[in-house]
Amino acid sequence: MSRVSAALDHVRGLVIVLVVAFHSVMAYMASLPVSPPRFDAPPYDWMAHPIIDSDRWLGFDLFGACVFLHLMQLMFFLSGLFAAPALLRKGASPFLRDRILRLGVPFLVGVFVLMPLAYFPAYRVTAVDPSWPAFWSQWTALPFWPSGPIWFLWVVLVLNLAAVGLFHVAPHAIERLARAASHPERFVIGLVIVSALTYLPLAAGFEPWQWAAFGPFQIQPSLAPQYAVYFVAGLAVGAHGLDRGLLGSDAMLEWRWAAWLIGACAAFVMWLVPAALIAKGYETALPGLRIARELALVLFAAAACFAWLAVVLRFARRERRLLGSISENAYGIYLFHYVFLIWTQYALLQFSIPAVAKATIVLGMTLALSWAVSAAVCRVPFGARLLRGERRAALAKERSSAKDLSAQFGLPD
Repeated sequence: MSRVSAALDHVRGLVIVLVVAFHSVMAYMASLPVSPPRFDAPPYDWMAHPIIDSDRWLGFDLFGACVFLHLMQLMFFLSGLFAAPALLRKGASPFLRDRILRLGVPFLVGVFVLMPLAYFPAYRVTAVDPSWPAFWSQWTALPFWPSGPIWFLWVVLVLNLAAVGLFHVAPHAIERLARAASHPERFVIGLVIVSALTYLPLAAGFEPWQWAAFGPFQIQPSLAPQYAVYFVAGLAVGAHGLDRGLLGSDAMLEWRWAAWLIGACAAFVMWLVPAALIAKGYETALPGLRIARELALVLFAAAACFAWLAVVLRFARRERRLLGSISENAYGIYLFHYVFLIWTQYALLQFSIPAVAKATIVLGMTLALSWAVSAAVCRVPFGARLLRGERRAALAKERSSAKDLSAQFGLPD
């Protein structure tokens, strides 16, 4: 495995840990209402915060805002980054079949099996009749089918289908995208400009945390075009080559990691100040606050995404067994974690302990259980095919065989 490939594997693992950490703290934010909302009452706020605990900490609000503003952009960028080499290597038809299988099947299982199990505790918190039949009756009466974090899969699938369509209609389009990524500085500036142009018009009518739902298909209207922009950006970088250009050892990320990190922190403060003033009602007295907030969001999303990549490329270039295992099971952890996470938050409601302790317990339990389930599912060939893909499943099998041989002959791993 190349140096950049190892670093990107570590990014994948760190992103999944960040996803679980973000969801783990959402029950303990200081800004939450005093009591949980009713399950059957619009606007169905329990979708964002399934469990609301009385133990809170303001630091989780800041952490949650920081993660919320850039995490999905980073995930879409990585999705495009990993999709480009696969599309070029396999060709359109095999790639399409693979993506429909690996994204479509888990989406259906996640939405129609895992999400009802995950959201059951959110119903029980305010229910008169806490039984499963009563829950199922209210669940099926909802005007949509909650998909939780699984929404990400259908959007990535649509973007992959669009990439295949582009590859089929204009075979040289991927090459042109790759050429655009050959000039890192101009590429990043272009990404920020296009991201702003796609986000700002919709931000005038929708807040970033507003959702639109059509059955099990949910999306944030204001951020959806920005997600597509980051996916295409990842597609361009991946097509250009993982070991050169933006991600190359002589490029603007690895050796400028401190500048990216400082820039990300500065951009977050640029967002936080107008956001706090708007929350306190100063928007009328200080015109332009909303525009300043939205521009800062665009800058922070880009700076934070590339700061993650820069730091990992600089300091986590060698393979790490723990991060490697998390990365190998990242998809499974993402798919299963919400069930364990919400039930753990629900179980902790009866205990009065500091919010930081509760969030730590939720994070640890959720990671351990979803990791274990993912590893167990991957022991079945079809499960490994779904959650790890052909190449990762083959590599895992080779590593397992090598370990067996090492043990047989008394050799070190």
